[in-house]
Amino acid sequence: MLPKMPENKVYEYAVIRVVPLVHREEFMNVGVILFCKELKYLGVEISLNEKKLSCFSSELDLSEIEAYLRAMKSIAKGNKSTIGQLSLPERFRWLSATRSSVIQCSKIHPGLSRNPEETLKRIFEEMVL
Repeated sequence: MLPKMPENKVYEYAVIRVVPLVHREEFMNVGVILFCKELKYLGVEISLNEKKLSCFSSELDLSEIEAYLRAMKSIAKGNKSTIGQLSLPERFRWLSATRSSVIQCSKIHPGLSRNPEETLKRIFEEMVL
């Protein structure tokens, strides 16, 4: 008898974007948030290409953007902040919520995966790197 293959589970993801000049609606993908309720998984991958980002605007505060992105990763991991103590679904919804700030997320996209960590890495490579 063949071993049972793990079943595909529904996941949701959003692409994290830096929008240097919100009124111009230009953006650069810098990360991905992926959530799988059934497997109790919430992961974030981020990579900020400062040289590429500085081409959008010379007035960006890169240290502030980096701090916001670190905070997103920390919240996803469940830090001790108020937001970090929310349940996984609540944290995902908070992190991926629509904002009109310099850090924004794409619409949420669904998919199926047996391994959300590998899926996060694949989507991150396709959408960010």
